[in-house]
Amino acid sequence: MSYLSSNQLKQYEDEGFVSPINIFSDAKTKKIRNEIELIESRIPDELEKSGRYNAHLISPLLDEVTHNSKILDAVESLIGKNILVCGTTLFIKNPNEKGFVSYHQDAKYIGLEPHNWVTAWVAITDSNEKNGCMRMWSGSHKDNLKEHDQKFNEGNLLTRGQTVKNVPKEKTTPLILNAGQMSLHHPTVVHGSDLNKSNDRRIGFVIQSYIGTNVKQILGKNSVQLARGVDEFDFHEKIGRPKSLLNENDLKIKKRENHNLQDIFYKGSSKKGSY
Repeated sequence: MSYLSSNQLKQYEDEGFVSPINIFSDAKTKKIRNEIELIESRIPDELEKSGRYNAHLISPLLDEVTHNSKILDAVESLIGKNILVCGTTLFIKNPNEKGFVSYHQDAKYIGLEPHNWVTAWVAITDSNEKNGCMRMWSGSHKDNLKEHDQKFNEGNLLTRGQTVKNVPKEKTTPLILNAGQMSLHHPTVVHGSDLNKSNDRRIGFVIQSYIGTNVKQILGKNSVQLARGVDEFDFHEKIGRPKSLLNENDLKIKKRENHNLQDIFYKGSSKKGSY
């Protein structure tokens, strides 16, 4: 039995995303936000720039989100019952900062093939057009990977400022989420997001990505967690779950994993961005 309805499965197939999906209560998302902000206050640089990756390795609460059964049920509907966690990203846009995400495809620089994987975008605060929610180019996942310019432009929250040209903005769909809701999107759907013009932070915790066990990393090395089922392929090194908040050994593991991720993201590039 599929956790996603037949309409939701059809939306994903036709449009390359499904949204919104209810996951957490307001009280739970407040708790998650508090944990993120506690980490920021205790170790001010820990989640900055490229430190935003793999925060689930140092926070039991973010790890719990990553392994949440409702999320995994929805993911299973799309990629099957054997599921690995291949990393997470915090997308935080503070008010009055110039942070945006150019239109791009996740699969372009991430090295995960075949494309039996999905990204879960969990709203920790409301995400809407005023504060720079994601916008999807519906149906664009049906084409091949597109040419991306590497802009390395200021304010762009992507590693290389990777940008698909000529995206018809008027044809993109805003994914409006209340805190506690999530969207799921396909590796090759073109998407981006605008500036936060509100007076509060916009926080998204993104499991990027849940991969099927048949997926290889062709550009470098990712360690993974087994989230559900069995890993009959064993393509990746396995990694443990955090023991306590900001555990010293877990901080070292996060640092190592993020170093490996930089090698993947900047493979073949003569220049490096700050993310």
